[in-house]
Parts: sequence; C-alpha cells; structure tokens
Amino acid sequence: MERETLDSPGANTMKLNKLAAVVAAAVLMTACGSDDSSGGSKIDVEKVGQVLETNADIAYAAYSDSVDTAKALKTALEAFRKDPTAANLEAAKKAWLVAREPYGQTEVYRFRLSPIDSTDYSSEDGPEGDINAWPLGEALIDYVKTNTSDFDTDQIGVTANQAGINGGGAIDKAYADANASDNIIGNVSVDINADLLANTATADDEHDVIAGYHAIEFILWGQDLNTTGDTTDGTDRDEAVKSYVFNHGGQRPLSDFEPGYADGDYDSAELSDRRHKFMEVAVDKLIADLEGVRDGWKDGASYRTAFTTVETEAQAKQKLAEMMTGMGTLSEGELAGERMQIAFSANSQEDEHSCFSDNTHRDIWLNAEGVSNSYYGDYAGYDSTLDGSDDATTRKVNGYGLDDYLNDVGLTAEATTLEAALTATQTQYAAIDDKARNGEPFDVLIMEENRVETNPVYKAIVALNTQSKLIADVAEDLSLDVDVVDDDASGCDTENPTQACE
Repeated sequence: MERETLDSPGANTMKLNKLAAVVAAAVLMTACGSDDSSGGSKIDVEKVGQVLETNADIAYAAYSDSVDTAKALKTALEAFRKDPTAANLEAAKKAWLVAREPYGQTEVYRFRLSPIDSTDYSSEDGPEGDINAWPLGEALIDYVKTNTSDFDTDQIGVTANQAGINGGGAIDKAYADANASDNIIGNVSVDINADLLANTATADDEHDVIAGYHAIEFILWGQDLNTTGDTTDGTDRDEAVKSYVFNHGGQRPLSDFEPGYADGDYDSAELSDRRHKFMEVAVDKLIADLEGVRDGWKDGASYRTAFTTVETEAQAKQKLAEMMTGMGTLSEGELAGERMQIAFSANSQEDEHSCFSDNTHRDIWLNAEGVSNSYYGDYAGYDSTLDGSDDATTRKVNGYGLDDYLNDVGLTAEATTLEAALTATQTQYAAIDDKARNGEPFDVLIMEENRVETNPVYKAIVALNTQSKLIADVAEDLSLDVDVVDDDASGCDTENPTQACE
C-alpha cells in the first residue's frame, strides 16, 4: 500500500509542527495559571530537572554507542571489500546487526524536535530520514526479482526519484523487469557519492529511500527470497528461513561482491566494486549523520542546554511533555502501528522494518526497550554478541527516572500500573524475539495462517496500545495539558491488530 512513513524526512513535518504548537499552548496555559484539579501541583521543578538530565545522559550514551558501532561496521565493510570471502561477508552482516542494537534504543528521542528530527529545536530538518527511513527503494539501488504478491509494484516500486534513475521517473514491476541495469549499481554513468545518497525519500510516496542503515542492509543481504532463490508469495516465507540463528533473511550471492577490491582502486565499471563503493559512501554518511545527532546531546550543546534547563513550572511541564510524547507516540503510533500492525494486518513482508535481514524482532525489542529506558532512567548498554543480553556496558546509565519522580510526587499507584504495562509489553517482545531465534522471524509470524490472537505480534500490539494509554494517563495526572500520544501518527487501530490500517 502507499503510505506515509514516519521514518522519512517529509512525513514528520506536519506532526512535529503540530506538537510544537500544542506544547507552546500548554506552556501558555501554565503561565496563565491553569488549575490542577487534584488540589496540588505534581510538578517539582528541581526533580524534573533531574529526570531531564538522566534522559539526556541516556541519549548521549546511546547515540555515542551508535556512532562507535557504525564505525565498527565501516571497518568490517572495508575488510570485506579488500577480501570478499564468505567469512568476511558474515562478519559485515554481524557488524550491521550489532550497529542496530544501540540505535534501536534511541527511537524514543523522536517526535519531540530533538536533534534526530531537528537541527534548530524548532523546524523539522533533522537527519532521521537519511539514517533510518524505510521501506527502501531497492529497485533504485540494485537489481530485484519481482512477482505479483510480495514483490509487485506496491512493494518494490516508486512514483518518482531524484537519483536520476529512469530519468527521475517512476519505477514499477514492469520497468524493473525490463531494465535490470537501470539502477544505481547497474548504471555505471551514475557517480556513487554522498550527494547522490542525499536524494533519499524525496518522492511523494517517500518510497525512494536510498540511504541509511537499510540501504546497507539491502546490499549485504539482498531480497528475502526462498532457499532456491525464487521469490516468495506471502504463503511460503517459512521456506526462506535458514536453520541457524541470525542467518535468516536475504539470499544475495557472494559473487555479487567479487572480485571486490580492484587493484587497490575503485573501479566504477565493475558492478561488484560499485556495491562495495555504495556501502562505503553509505556508512560514511551514516557515521557523519549520527555524530551530528550525538553532538546535540553533549554537555554544553545548545539543544541539551535548552532541554535540561528548567527554572519554572511551565518549563518543567513543557520538557516533560516532550519526553513523554516520544514515549507515547513511539509506543502506539510508530511501533505498534507503523512498524507492526501495517505488516501484520496485510501480511506485508515489505512493510516489516528490517525485511532484508529478518532483524525486525530486534527492532521491536529495542524500540520498546527505549521507552523503558526513559521511564526507569536506565541504559544497560547494548548487545555486542547478539545473544540477547546487553554486554557492552561502558556507557551504562543508572539515574533518576520518571519512575522515581512519580513516586516522589505521590503518584505511586499510577507508577505501579504503568510498570505492569511495560512488563506486559516486555513479555511479548521477548516472545517475538524467541520465535525468531527458533526459526519463526517476523515475516513468518505475519503470514495469514499465523495471524491469530495468540500470536505474540498480536499481543505486543495490544500491549503497546495499553502502555501508551497509561503514559497518557500519567501525563494527565501531571497536568501537562498535552496529548502525548499523537493520534495522527498512524492510521492503525491498534486495539484491533488484524484490522487493516488506513
């Protein structure tokens, strides 16, 4: 289906501007002496400041880890280019998977005009769309296989592009079939550089994504076909699942990367070397974009200073509202809706977040974990061995969280209720993760015959819906006067996970 993804540059403008207007209105109401119907303010300015400092500490730690793991990915890609062996391909894939572990926990910092979405704390001009946008415009990047179900025009096509493919026009199934070489890799007249990759998510449908994590993912894994290399049709995806952990996903052959390093120089006429060059440019751009976001959270940076400086009740409410909007909107509209229900209700492999690597189970876990991080004021680090446990703990944070604050201002019962909901969500995303590790990745769980109420994907969507409502209730208890769960963030009714999204 054609849809507006929250992970692309243009889609968030209206939503973030709406948030800014709502937050400004809340500040005005507070400044004018709005009433607290509970009989006493639940805003302690000093303690709110502690919550915000912890929230900023976690952001800086997680984005710093994201930069470091992206640099490790660059190192792995360089080694693979010089020596394109099966072992080095697997090492590059593992480096990509590890790089996702800290970054997934940062998504909670979106929807609030923080450095990921904005460079000036007022307009929606941030780099998020260049970092993590999806679905990918894979037919713009390299050759694809097509069919009339999982890989038809709705899945692999774009309405327009600024990368110069097909003269900037549309790519549909018929064009991709007839012009397997008219893409960034195949068309050797296209110069692969940072300026080219900056032309990402520019079309009205925003499916022309060619940069960020998922562009590298597509080159490394290729399309998720069945084990014989044929396209899947939505009923046989279980045939594409390999027998060992973390080698689900696409079937791009090693020959696509050979000979790789052409006499020490980039050979723009060698398609295998163009794939290496594409990943080199993409990872360099990814690192630079992540560094810019990280630096916005440094001590003394203008954004961090503005976010953590609270001197009045009005300022405290505004900043809490921003933080909780990230938590509430990620929980319901983005994670439960855009990243789970769209794919689940439509049996759409293309609409799963990491469809080439079959790593969507980790996207779900990590995004939900990010919400918990903000609530508890903790960041445990990230999983560098891909066994499900956070072992890279150099930047671990254990601070004053929203849970501490709620207990300190007398909202203990509300805290207990929300914590139970966070635990219920954790139970379901852990079950999704367990399924993937045992041969049932997300694209198998969404197959029509598996779309039942006992499915952990179904249960996780419902749990996230409940969680988001309780986050909104806490915001109301704090008299923030802002809807921290953006109703426009998704066209999904997450109370009914099998219902198609608008």
